[in-house]
Amino acid sequence: MTPRRLFTKVLITYRNAVDKAFSRKYLLYTNILISMGISTCGDLLAQSYEVHEKSIEWYDFSRTAQMAFSGSTAGVICHHWYIVLDKVIIGRTLHMAIKKLLMDQLICSPIVILSFFATVAIFEDDPFANFTEEVHDKFWTLYKAEWVVWPPAQLFNFYFLPTRFRVAYDNTISLGYDMFTSHVKHSKRHEKEKTQKKENLPTKEPCKNKMQV
Repeated sequence: MTPRRLFTKVLITYRNAVDKAFSRKYLLYTNILISMGISTCGDLLAQSYEVHEKSIEWYDFSRTAQMAFSGSTAGVICHHWYIVLDKVIIGRTLHMAIKKLLMDQLICSPIVILSFFATVAIFEDDPFANFTEEVHDKFWTLYKAEWVVWPPAQLFNFYFLPTRFRVAYDNTISLGYDMFTSHVKHSKRHEKEKTQKKENLPTKEPCKNKMQV
């Protein structure tokens, strides 16, 4: 087989795989897997930075699993949200894209942030108390960041892309945002752990003078 024929065969196989993955039958599973993968990568990159800065000693893979789980819920929410949004606001004109953008920021973004805190809180000792504390302390930090990151990205998304590619496109933008989300979510816990370690350190006794008068 010549290199050209091999390349053509690989390209056809790739296109068929993409068409199948983004078909109506498999789209939900594709969106979930992509969202889980990007959330996992985002958390590992955030932890790599924290290890480098000595904020944490080593990687916490249970934390990564929790972030992956929260990513899967975001994938489900966004998958259904975009389908509903396209049924409510029909068309891809600039005017329609701006309407979709505003609805996305005012309705979907808060839901995704709350679902993030809720899914991660499931793994804590006191889920409800953890959820309410995290929402009170960190919701507005993440929501303000959403208004910085997503309006230009979503305007492109709603104006140019068909529905089936929107979650995948979101995730290409979301990697950096997921790093920020993971860091914000776990920053307070790291401070508590550092404080506890300092409190548990044995106190040094003052040196006694060996020469006694």
